Amino acid sequence: MRYNVLLVDDHLVVKAGVSIILNNEIKDLNISYSKNFIETLQLVRKHTYDLIVLDINIPGGKSTGMISEIRNFLPNVKILIFSAYEEESYALRYIYAGADGYLNKLSGEDKIVEAVTSIRNNGKFLTAEIINQLNFNHRSNEPVNPFDKLSIREMEIAKLLVKGHGNLEIANHLGIKLSTVSTYKNRVFEKLRINNLVELIEKFTLFID
Repeated sequence: MRYNVLLVDDHLVVKAGVSIILNNEIKDLNISYSKNFIETLQLVRKHTYDLIVLDINIPGGKSTGMISEIRNFLPNVKILIFSAYEEESYALRYIYAGADGYLNKLSGEDKIVEAVTSIRNNGKFLTAEIINQLNFNHRSNEPVNPFDKLSIREMEIAKLLVKGHGNLEIANHLGIKLSTVSTYKNRVFEKLRINNLVELIEKFTLFID
């Protein structure tokens, strides 16, 4: 029986490369393609797939919300997140949201084949690193979403920073001292384990729907 795969990525080279690897190593695959999330939803309304290989950063994407939207149409479809973002920082959020596996795009050809084969045969693909993270979070009660570590005020300042407000603007907006803004900003960076505004925006985009 043919195993129907939908490969969702906006980079033609990625789709072509992954297709060649999978078709060379796994028999009976039928691979279809989508370049954005709107097209993906149109396809899952009309067709049935066994596995969707889904990039996080696609046009029209909605972070973890993409998983539940896809399963509104295909409740039993397996979803493998295939992302350029490092596994350590982002995998668990997507696993907890219902993804059946997470694979970094920098992984070798053998890992791509292993991931699809594992999901096809066992329903899941969890690397040793993800399993260790799951065990650690269970033991330590570490939140999956790092923004859950922030206080209400810290989160408020984080949102203003992401919107492009400077420290002085934030101080005037919230009616607090400039030095207080700096203190909160430092706490936000420390709790999120980031060093600059670019990293804050990137994390915010991925973790705050």
